[in-house]
Amino acid sequence: MTTKSAHDVKVYKWPHKHAATPALVKAEMERFGFGVYDLQTIEPWFVRAAHAHDYDEIRGATAGVTTFHFEGLPPVTIEAGDILLIPAGVSHEVISHNGNPFTAYKGSTTGARSVTELGDGTGATTDSAATQSGRVK
Repeated sequence: MTTKSAHDVKVYKWPHKHAATPALVKAEMERFGFGVYDLQTIEPWFVRAAHAHDYDEIRGATAGVTTFHFEGLPPVTIEAGDILLIPAGVSHEVISHNGNPFTAYKGSTTGARSVTELGDGTGATTDSAATQSGRVK
């Protein structure tokens, strides 16, 4: 069995000469063999604590810009149209370093979601009510 690391993270830049619409980004994700389980918008200056997934995760950015942080790698910034592949078990944090919202589809090979918290859970989907009310910074 081959163990994957943060060095196996891959970013695919939008290859088309037309704008990346949500429908087109979703189609690209499906072309990679992933099922989409969520379209998520994160607020400006968003922080998502370290976590990992038990499966390969895919992100398909539809609007804005945000940065993913992986141990042992420089930060990876994605923008509308970019597809980010994160191998199963690779810990990552999401930190938006700007005052604009970021929207991306999230998916997995099965189309199901599961997460292992490695940090304090800040910014988790289950914590979205606190984030929206401004209690989580």
